[in-house]
Amino acid sequence: MKLILALCVAGCAWPTHAAARPALPVEAIDRAVEDTVRRYDLPGIAVGIVVDGEIAYRRTAGELRAGQGEPITPRTLFKIASNSKAMTTALLARLVDQGRLAWDDPVVRHLPGFRMHDPWVTREIQVRDLLIHNSGLGPGAGDLMLWPEPNAFTREDVIAGLAHLKPIHSFRSRYAYDNTLYIVAGEVAAAAGGAPYEALMAREVFAPLGMSRCVAGGFDLARTGDVAQPHRRDAGRNRVYREDPPQVPAVPMAAAGGVRCSLDDMLVWARAWLQPGRFATVDGAPWLSEAQRAALWSAHTPMPLGARLREWDGSRFYAYGYGWRLNDAHGRLKVSHTGTLAGMYSALTLLPELGAGFVVLINGEGGDARTVLVQALSDLFARPDGARPIADYARALARERDALPAERRVPDTSARRPVAAGEADVPLGVYRDPWFGEARVCAADGGVAFAAAKSPQLAGRLMRAGEGVLIDWDDDAIDVEVWATFERDAGRVRLGLRKVDPEADFSYDFEDLAFERIADCP
Repeated sequence: MKLILALCVAGCAWPTHAAARPALPVEAIDRAVEDTVRRYDLPGIAVGIVVDGEIAYRRTAGELRAGQGEPITPRTLFKIASNSKAMTTALLARLVDQGRLAWDDPVVRHLPGFRMHDPWVTREIQVRDLLIHNSGLGPGAGDLMLWPEPNAFTREDVIAGLAHLKPIHSFRSRYAYDNTLYIVAGEVAAAAGGAPYEALMAREVFAPLGMSRCVAGGFDLARTGDVAQPHRRDAGRNRVYREDPPQVPAVPMAAAGGVRCSLDDMLVWARAWLQPGRFATVDGAPWLSEAQRAALWSAHTPMPLGARLREWDGSRFYAYGYGWRLNDAHGRLKVSHTGTLAGMYSALTLLPELGAGFVVLINGEGGDARTVLVQALSDLFARPDGARPIADYARALARERDALPAERRVPDTSARRPVAAGEADVPLGVYRDPWFGEARVCAADGGVAFAAAKSPQLAGRLMRAGEGVLIDWDDDAIDVEVWATFERDAGRVRLGLRKVDPEADFSYDFEDLAFERIADCP
């Protein structure tokens, strides 16, 4: 592996002029994919590369369900998660081209009942602000209405909940990633386009581009066929969890992260951005105007430029466009996004100045796998001396974790005992949060249990660990434990939750909850 990468990938320069390109080092790419799958024991993966508008590489490996023998194919549907956001912004851009809305329209022009916590922000927030993570809300605010799935929250619940989510920064002052406002953006599209979001996505994006397997709403699992299932690691093995039911329902978060596509579809999507002249509507007009393409790929919100991006890509800027992340990679523009859902990971990276792009889809716990493979493929094209071995990137990630300061590491909570009903510092009762709804903290089986009314996966036992009380979730797939703190003030009892792991996924936004006791346990 090292010899191939050193002699071929590191020796392959990728000039802008297509005629000067060397042959794509397919064997080296195969080895990189294989090393990634082997190192991280992935249940399934699909990888594709586009160069100069043509599919230059396509590779699938693994299974739809580990151990069941159904292979991943280029037609296999994966959850692409937040790579859905660029499709939502493309849909909006199509509506802008059609004169149905403008980026600077106030959101309330299209959704009169829409409310943010601050009335001034409600009045001033524009369609563009829904897309660029500058709302003032904290990272992932309101995401507990979206997952863990399944839950009972509707799209209307999510939008109504925004009125109760308190900002932690001033409006338009800084970047903080959110999903909930993309759901609002999907409803803006529906209002302006005169059809549900899912129907508009099929009409304005999937059909014109020929992305024939993509789906944004519910579907029949057997009729659709070839659908990858999410996996988690359990006792050292990949196991399917939260498997799709026979009738897969539409999800409230479709516009933020609910689209499913195949590798073949995603390669068409990549080509539509790298060689837009190939894609036109039935009347011969461009699928998307140059003005709207420029708007989507413009830097609208500066993003923090971390040490890894500076070191690995040599980046000097990092920003968010409309549904796309933008940075420079060794002097070349990189346009990209990732997608993360439980047991599903995706990545799309475009290097437009080099005419190249690539897709990675994984149906397992593949966070690190995605990071190292995407960087290797990016370096293949953009780094002057090419890609390094997969092991080098993996070791670099390990060094990052080892260097974390003590306050950012997970504390040891292994010594624990159940909280008993009646302990004075754990007041039992029914608690309510304005946007999340009710949760019970009540006696159960000799101890105390927490159970959320509208999110049934969030149920667990209260345990003492050191000086704190934490919730040990019944569902092992929820790997984010939380501290629970109770406060009494002027006759009121409040419950706050906080992640035990400071580095845990921000979409578990327990810190945004503000429970207040409203009744005794039934």
